Amino acid sequence: MELNGHQLAGRQRIVGAMVLGVGLLFVFRLFQMQVTTDDWKNRAERLTEEQEVLQPARGLCLDRHGELLVNNVPSYDLMVVPRLLSDVDTSALAALVGLDRQELDKRLAKARRYSRYKASPLLRQLNAEEYAAMSSELWRYPGLSIRTKPVRQNVFGIASQIVGEYREVDREDMNRDSRYRLGDYKGKSGVEGLFEQELRGTPGIRHHLVDVRNNVRNTLTELDSLPVTGEDVTLTIDAELQRYAELLMEGKRGAVVAIEPSTGEILAFVSAPSYDGNLLTGTSRGAAYDSLASHPWKPLYNRAVRGTYRPGSIFKMVQGLIAMQQGAISPRTHIVCNRDIIGCHGAHTQDDLRRAVVHSCNPYFYEVMRRMVNQHPEMDKFDNARLGLGWWTDRIKDFGLGTDLGGHVPGTRLGLVPDTTYYDNIYGKRHWTYRTIYSISIGEGELLATPLHMANLAAIMANKGHYYEPHLVRDIGGKGKPAELQVRHDVGVDAQHFDPILDAMQAVIEDRTGTGRRAYTRGITTCGKTGTVQNRNKADHSVFMALAPREDPQIAVSVYVEYAGAGGEWAAPIAGFLVEKYVTGDTPDSERADRIIGATYPLDPEFAEVEPATPAP
Repeated sequence: MELNGHQLAGRQRIVGAMVLGVGLLFVFRLFQMQVTTDDWKNRAERLTEEQEVLQPARGLCLDRHGELLVNNVPSYDLMVVPRLLSDVDTSALAALVGLDRQELDKRLAKARRYSRYKASPLLRQLNAEEYAAMSSELWRYPGLSIRTKPVRQNVFGIASQIVGEYREVDREDMNRDSRYRLGDYKGKSGVEGLFEQELRGTPGIRHHLVDVRNNVRNTLTELDSLPVTGEDVTLTIDAELQRYAELLMEGKRGAVVAIEPSTGEILAFVSAPSYDGNLLTGTSRGAAYDSLASHPWKPLYNRAVRGTYRPGSIFKMVQGLIAMQQGAISPRTHIVCNRDIIGCHGAHTQDDLRRAVVHSCNPYFYEVMRRMVNQHPEMDKFDNARLGLGWWTDRIKDFGLGTDLGGHVPGTRLGLVPDTTYYDNIYGKRHWTYRTIYSISIGEGELLATPLHMANLAAIMANKGHYYEPHLVRDIGGKGKPAELQVRHDVGVDAQHFDPILDAMQAVIEDRTGTGRRAYTRGITTCGKTGTVQNRNKADHSVFMALAPREDPQIAVSVYVEYAGAGGEWAAPIAGFLVEKYVTGDTPDSERADRIIGATYPLDPEFAEVEPATPAP
């Protein structure tokens, strides 16, 4: 039946009225919800999306053979929700957690200021034993809970200066990188700091809807992401050699650095006295740090790269190499040991280059440097010295001295190779000549280097004219060694000039009168050089540099023992034992090593508070 126009218009009015009525009902309800009542507003405010950060496992640190050096172990943070602890016996709680009542009240007040409804740490980094001691009683305190977080464990307690420290971030860290939040941890020094980006991994996120009292109401799994584990870092360190080097340096102050010459990889790296890096984790960290920081021998001071010492007689070999390349001398050049010019020791009177190195003849190398610096006799003595020293300084820096050696070892200081500007600032441009500065010709005076520089010098001798920048990492995340760690430098001296120097270094150890006889190891042709380094009117430092075997060298090493006197007495045998340990794989005979292991040298209390090494200007 067809509707007439009147009926159709009536139905349209009815439908329109219904639509209008429903619309008015919605408007009224919205007005009621948003204006006349706070019920829905309060409910919306009570439900808030919260992001729970899922911390990734930090990458491991391994030695060059894959042995685990640093791993992750669980630590336990005791968390507190203040609103749930309103009716507890705080005296009993203080006894349970090992705090005095005043300290507990202080910490609870801090937690209440943070939030009465959200958990915050009451105690941080409890170890397994501390957690086990209180876990059976925690049920009595509904406001307490345990949060497990990983901390770093140095498996053998070695190489702490290399590994570095992993600790809680500070405000500066959070301002610099927004990915860090309060309570997070990061590498602050050493390898932990240098490779923080690779080791830390990527956090995951779990999303919740929580109410105002932090109770979870719902989860939003579609927004979640899983954490990505950090990359493992394989170090160049040989754990066995490192352990043995630290054992040899017990009771002494100084440094040991050993390098593989063919790669620049650091095999051992000791700053003595060393310390167990595990002391700087857990609830006792503060007390342990204060004890280390106040110790008169300064164990936190990294002597291997921060200590700058005069290189002493070791430096004479560099002088000889540069002079041969320049043509100022040859291996057969004889020079009279004129002790009226500069003091010397021993019974020699006139040496060629080889014997001058063996005897460590001061007048010989005084004359060698004089010939290199005073190259322009047509000039006056001041301009002659300034021009010659400028050339000489550049040649010395070719050996890595006065540089950071590529900067791959954190904290490396440059040392000092004094140049014309340096002496102009001290004496004035026309007030110094070679006679003013001659002490640097024998590795004394203003010349300064670190033990790392000296080990690198031994690597140059082993390679007969080049070195790879020293570094600590072999592999990151299974991707191999970064290309920037494989940089080679040539020192500008022809390989044949190294043979007479190596002959002399071998004689230092093998000759009956050699000053490095204590470094001798049967079956291994070792080349070395002793040094007895002057130390501002205090006892001399004992220094030794070595490489072995002479053919196809596997290890180059420098040893510094502070205030210990002659290089052949303390530093040489330590170097010899390290060579034997690394080349043969066996621990040296204990009867020979007993004199060194655990022994200390006479220490005048006068230098107990002395800075361990001369700082470079």
